[in-house]
Amino acid sequence: MRREAVIEDAVREPVLGPVDRVSELLFGLFMALTFVGAVSVANSGRDDIEAMFAAALGCNLAWGLVDAVMYLVRTIVDRGRSLALARSVRAAPDQESGCRLIERSLSRTVAGLVSSTEIEAIRARIVARASVPERPTLKADDVLASLAIFLIVVTSTFPVVLPFALIQDVGTAKMASRAIALAMLFSGGLVLGRYAGYGSWKAGAMMAGLGTALVMAINALGG
Repeated sequence: MRREAVIEDAVREPVLGPVDRVSELLFGLFMALTFVGAVSVANSGRDDIEAMFAAALGCNLAWGLVDAVMYLVRTIVDRGRSLALARSVRAAPDQESGCRLIERSLSRTVAGLVSSTEIEAIRARIVARASVPERPTLKADDVLASLAIFLIVVTSTFPVVLPFALIQDVGTAKMASRAIALAMLFSGGLVLGRYAGYGSWKAGAMMAGLGTALVMAINALGG
């Protein structure tokens, strides 16, 4: 039993994958940048800066909570769909019907990569199970993942807002904030590029450019 637990811990995946972590970080960054972009260099005083800081933090607290809850909702729905498929396959009148159910559940890309023999092997494993849970449940790792999402969205506020608390000149603070934001966007693009298998500085530069365009569009739309 102890050896099995060690093996399970060794192959255990992180609660959030690289795409999830970077996506949540960039989402929180974009939200914070919409408030930073509204700061006027000519007219903003310290009261306005404090109000901006509070608004940006409050917004990301709210959206971090929403994202965390929706992650749990999405997780339970996905598991419920998987259980419903398993029950349908087990109740199928024959082997061919069960295989069709599995094949229809696959994405177009995955369906083109598996053979009929592999689909039948999946069907056989589902049918061979002693039982299928009646309802989907959440696990401790799911709660940890939702907490991680909340923390990532909230903490992404601080790097681009703190320059206004540390630098008295609003213009200089805004330039520092933009430089930090571009560095975060570049780093996020680099991580995503490497994860996708074509990582290079070009992926980081593309993300920095895309992020800048998105923030400009959000501000133009009144976000």
